[in-house]
Amino acid sequence: MRDQSCMPVPAGAAEAVIAEAEETVRRVAGREERRLRRAARGARARRRLAADRERKAEQRRDRLRSEEERLRAAAEKAREALLEQVSALREASGGSILDCFAVLADPRGRRGRRHSLPCVLALTVTAMLHGKTRLADITAWIGHAGQDDLAALGARTGPDGRRTAPCGKTVTRILALVSPRALSRAVAAWLAAAERPGPVTFPLAAPAPLPHVACDGKEVRGAVRPDGTSLFLLSAATAGTGRPVVLADREIEAKTSEIPELGPMLLELSDRFPLAGWVCTADALHTQRALAVLITEKLQAHYLFTVKRNQAGLYDALAALCWAGARRHATKDEGHGRRERRSHLVMDAPEEIRNLFPHVRQVARITRTRTVTTWKNNGKRRTRVTKTSTETVYLVTSLTAREAAPEHIAAYARQHWSTENQVHLVRDVTLREDASKVHADNRARNLATLRNAEMGLIRQHGRTGIAATIREAEYDKHLLHALLRLEPTL
Repeated sequence: MRDQSCMPVPAGAAEAVIAEAEETVRRVAGREERRLRRAARGARARRRLAADRERKAEQRRDRLRSEEERLRAAAEKAREALLEQVSALREASGGSILDCFAVLADPRGRRGRRHSLPCVLALTVTAMLHGKTRLADITAWIGHAGQDDLAALGARTGPDGRRTAPCGKTVTRILALVSPRALSRAVAAWLAAAERPGPVTFPLAAPAPLPHVACDGKEVRGAVRPDGTSLFLLSAATAGTGRPVVLADREIEAKTSEIPELGPMLLELSDRFPLAGWVCTADALHTQRALAVLITEKLQAHYLFTVKRNQAGLYDALAALCWAGARRHATKDEGHGRRERRSHLVMDAPEEIRNLFPHVRQVARITRTRTVTTWKNNGKRRTRVTKTSTETVYLVTSLTAREAAPEHIAAYARQHWSTENQVHLVRDVTLREDASKVHADNRARNLATLRNAEMGLIRQHGRTGIAATIREAEYDKHLLHALLRLEPTL
């Protein structure tokens, strides 16, 4: 290796080296200073970010606490309103569902009786409120009912301190033995007491809506009596409230019809639920002179009847009237591919009509024009088909022009048929009454009464959706016990 030169370095070169070294030191110091400043800025930014995250987290926690407090306050308010409603219904109806069944005489012998009659019937209604429609499902649910439900409904306590549910045979035996007439009266009286009808003052100062009860019959298709005929029930339900409740019902025997049963049913209802001032409606089958006299004279109520060919003389007389000067009212409905127009003509009953039917004060003619649009598809082309039909019906009523204007008469006629959708259709579709094949002894009749009780419990609680309430009550014990009007537990 060659030896380095020992010659002295020139002064200019040394200064240049020193200057370059100093410049290098300054650059390194600048880079370090910039690095430190960047690190400081990053630390400050991270501290600000952490502070912002903490502040936002605290704000989020505050919002969650506020929302929880709001929901807790709303839940407590709803619970207080629920308890107040339950207390009001309990006071009005005379107690809970157990008190409703407590008035019934137990048809079983005293020996070996382990489960009380009110407990078994209340458990049956509770199973229905859980969505059980078949008798096998009802008995299965009762057999696996929880301890809280059994305790609330007064089930017996076993030797181990646990509540004991009645077996399926006990439930079906009680449903077969209980008197259908007694059970129907007890349920109807209990529901009617909670309706709290307001007094109707006489005379009315001007036409106004009056309380309304609609009477109609229903066949329970799945239930067959020993003689091979279907079970047929006649019922009276409130109308015009949006939440109809069955106030009375009666079984129509095989060798009779609805006509002789409606009057006694209304008289029985009037004993516990005064109908004075109410409007009673029924279909054309019940346009009978004797029933009109009973409603107006004995019940001090009003009637509104449809007139068809079963009253041929009255029908022809109404059709022959001159309706040119009658008061008019028109309504129009659209939906589900159907348009319906109703034209109502109302006038005071002339003398010849009063001579034909007792206590008639006004007559009406309703013309219904229905247009139904459907689509037909032949595989290649869709064709729109429109069919229009017109129907004319006549009505007679004991309401005077001072008591009912044309729009009120139209409302009573329309509300009567709402019973089909809000009572009969609910029992057939939602509660699956027609699908039930129970027919032995009194089981089918008693189950029909308990379905009326189920609908009445839900609607008197202020709810209109039967299926939605049943789904909710299946998972909400507070709502379930409120529907049954059980004593609130704090």
